[in-house]
Amino acid sequence: MGLTSLLLIGLLGVFLVLLFKRPLITMLGENNSLINLLENRKWFQKHWLSGLFLFAMNAVLFFLTGMLLYMTSYFLIPYIHLPIMIAAVLVSLLLWMVINHAWQGNNRDRLKMGMLGSSFYAGLSLLFIYWLITLEPSYPGEDTFMRAIGFMLGTIVTTVAFISCLVMTGFSKTKISK
Repeated sequence: MGLTSLLLIGLLGVFLVLLFKRPLITMLGENNSLINLLENRKWFQKHWLSGLFLFAMNAVLFFLTGMLLYMTSYFLIPYIHLPIMIAAVLVSLLLWMVINHAWQGNNRDRLKMGMLGSSFYAGLSLLFIYWLITLEPSYPGEDTFMRAIGFMLGTIVTTVAFISCLVMTGFSKTKISK
């Protein structure tokens, strides 16, 4: 299975999660301890602070995943990076669903919170695009093709993460039936 197939399967999976967002959020349950913990914090109900919290959590998850992926380069186990990337996506989606359910307020403030929190990935996308545009060889005759592919894939992944995070956190809250 090629890299393009894996990328398309991943994009399709994220699209399906976004399509079936409401049933997935209701699966979290009414008595989730993490939801209750965040729901009862006064600071979390302010859209700027909860947006900064989401921004920080996205950054922590991204850099933790990056560190784990870097560490796997020292192992001789093939394809060990795939379960790490899948787990990172699932943990991110779970975090975004918890924040969606725990945050209470009007839709305008929810959108502000989602925009601020997902702007981490928008900034990363812009950074990858900048690096791609300014890509130059380190020495004469160096082939920069693989670095360019990496920057393009990084742009695609962070753009999908931006859109997913914004859709999961910035739009209407899913009510859990009692």
